[in-house]
Amino acid sequence: MKKTYSAKHKAFLFPENFSWGICALVFAVLVFLLRLCAPNLFLRIFAPVFHASDALAGESHSIISGFRNTGALAAENERLAQENSILANENQALLQKMANISALTGSVASGKNTSRILAGVIARPPESPYDTLVIAGGTNDKITLGMEVFGNGGVPIGVVSSVLSDFSRVTLFSAPGVVMNGWVGRTNMPVTVIGAGAGAMTVTMPRSAGSAVGDAIFISGPGMLPIGKIARIDGNPSLPSVTLRIAPALNLFSIAWVELRDTGRTLLLSATSTLP
Repeated sequence: MKKTYSAKHKAFLFPENFSWGICALVFAVLVFLLRLCAPNLFLRIFAPVFHASDALAGESHSIISGFRNTGALAAENERLAQENSILANENQALLQKMANISALTGSVASGKNTSRILAGVIARPPESPYDTLVIAGGTNDKITLGMEVFGNGGVPIGVVSSVLSDFSRVTLFSAPGVVMNGWVGRTNMPVTVIGAGAGAMTVTMPRSAGSAVGDAIFISGPGMLPIGKIARIDGNPSLPSVTLRIAPALNLFSIAWVELRDTGRTLLLSATSTLP
């Protein structure tokens, strides 16, 4: 059924003499009274909205700034990574030096060999001429001509051949023409070890001695440690002798510290020596 409204009801909702000005005036009076009775009401109502807006604006600014600075941050991270790598390498080098010094000074605490001297290597092949070392020590450090030089673990490697006030030159046993008396470890056969240059040494001995690749080569001196091992055996089957190619026991390219002792060793040279 269709609903109908009476004329009185319509007149009550929308009177003919309805005035929007009066409504505006009433609303203004109400707002004034509300403002007078509760002056901070609207601020308290909308304060959370304002705070949220400020926080959102700050977060947006941070995000935008972060995007702008991405390139600078990446460059800074790369720089820091490179610095960390450099520091790690320096720490590794220091640890290696400490290990080398510990290997050289293992028996100092026992009170033996108190006359020995430690010196740092400042030039090695290929910076220095092959089969020579330059060490940071000279007459001011009580280093004298002819002192025997030892590497890590007390392995003999050469003899001091020149001395200045603060520096010395070490001629390695592998230098061309250097001659040493020694023996082959497995057979105990006496041999003459001759420096062949570039870190190598040679020995000529009878084929019947039965030496093999890997046999140690010794020379007389403190500790009688091997100076190298047989790396190759050359020879003609029709000849009674063979030539042993000796590789040094230590890597001459990585020696950082050496020990010097006055053992009385004399640097013997063959007639074909090329040393100055």
